[in-house]
Amino acid sequence: MSGGMRGGEGRGVIGIIGGSGLYQLLDGARDAVVDTPYGPPSSPVSRGVIDSREVAFITRHGRNHDIAPHAINYRANLWALRSLGCDTVLTSSAVGSLRSTFAPGDFVLCDQFVDRTRGRVDTFFDGPRVVHVSMADPYCPALRAAAQQVLSAAAETFHPTGTAVVIQGPRFSTRAESAWFRQMGADVLSMTQHPETTLARELEMCCVNLSFVTDYDGGVEGTDEAAVTGGAVWRRLAEHADRIRRTIGAIVAAIPDERGCGCRSALADT
Repeated sequence: MSGGMRGGEGRGVIGIIGGSGLYQLLDGARDAVVDTPYGPPSSPVSRGVIDSREVAFITRHGRNHDIAPHAINYRANLWALRSLGCDTVLTSSAVGSLRSTFAPGDFVLCDQFVDRTRGRVDTFFDGPRVVHVSMADPYCPALRAAAQQVLSAAAETFHPTGTAVVIQGPRFSTRAESAWFRQMGADVLSMTQHPETTLARELEMCCVNLSFVTDYDGGVEGTDEAAVTGGAVWRRLAEHADRIRRTIGAIVAAIPDERGCGCRSALADT
């Protein structure tokens, strides 16, 4: 499927999917309305340049934040970026912490996720061709290494690994659910990293996720912060919006052309 969508040799376009609180990213961007076989993406695709890299940006929840996590057309979003020549996608997420060591304001470079969603369309291969793509390591190791270097150089507080449990949303967790996720081994809670990451792999795109911790979910022992509310999340995102944009831009600039990761041939042995 994705083989026919590959661009030519050279630098590919960098796709960026913005999460909650990130609705515009590029100055002087031009919008492209992209039709896909799966319907319209969440927003027009903004096209522009970051540090000489051509980028294409979609805001995941729509520019007015009017698309709930379970209602996002994930297939259309990824297909739109791939059709514009993106062989790489950086996804940003606002996440809740399940551990006292993952504090609000920290960045997390997730390397694993656990899917607890239901009813989401999560494959491009729903017949007649069936593909069993490997997701043992969901995120591109080369991109994660580049992002680690950026965060270290900027002296940011970040976690180089982390497991996200992806819940259905849009509600937050009960205290019992939050405790259960923690016992399962999850570090942060997300509502969107699946099926987004899986679909990127099916399109043979390198994918890296930058998560920003906004809260302590249902409450974490050893912290003073109350259980999460929507208002608290929006306030923290607004407070750190420039920092998040700056970090995304720095990671884009650091993305290597040569990677040796295998993401771009993910369907070769399926």
